[in-house]
Amino acid sequence: MFNFEAIKSFTETDRVIYDYILQHKEEIYYMRIRDLAEAAHVSPASVVRLLKKSGYESFAEFKSEVRRQTKQNQQQPVFDTKEIVDEFFNRTLTKDYNQQLDKAVELIHKSGLVIFFGIGTSGILAEYGSRQFINLGKRTFFVKDPFYPIKNASEDFTESAAIILSVSGETEQVLEQMEALKEQGSKIISITNTSGNTLAKNSDVNLAYHLTPELVGKEVNITSQVPVTFLLETLARKNYTKRKRKE
Repeated sequence: MFNFEAIKSFTETDRVIYDYILQHKEEIYYMRIRDLAEAAHVSPASVVRLLKKSGYESFAEFKSEVRRQTKQNQQQPVFDTKEIVDEFFNRTLTKDYNQQLDKAVELIHKSGLVIFFGIGTSGILAEYGSRQFINLGKRTFFVKDPFYPIKNASEDFTESAAIILSVSGETEQVLEQMEALKEQGSKIISITNTSGNTLAKNSDVNLAYHLTPELVGKEVNITSQVPVTFLLETLARKNYTKRKRKE
């Protein structure tokens, strides 16, 4: 649907449209360009530019390709792991993305404490990320409880960085914890699947991995977390290297 070279050249607006399309493939076929633009909160001209950049002569041609790929994916039980790795490492990891990683590392490096937060699978990864950081000498703790009373904490989090994990970036409890951490003075680094969600938009730095969402049935989200593991380990190692250079 979108080739690697086109994705690498996407602007921030292109990414917003791209994220929307990934999340709403089944609806795109019934939309006009104006409908897609309104839903993604961009201009129709921005949609047209994205399609031209991606090699489509018309919106109708693009919708036909979306329908073809959607049907093909429905016949495939789950994505092959190699496809997932290719999608992330070839489409997402660009020069601009490395700059975002460096910004996140800088916030982590300046902080005296790193707080990890996630729910469900993201909570398991929050624990994993915390362990990686503490193995490399960074003071940290993790929270998996969506109702953890951060607002009641007597500790000042002004010198902290919070790494919040969420596939959708829209879970109510996650957003509430984000606001509590911000009120306590913490910087926010979010790791989400898309960059246009509420959590991403309210973070100091967002790292989005832009994978095609995978659902089993209509409710069980099995979107791969391989990119999240990579990002957590990368942040831990980059921070460790930065600290050692300063010593």
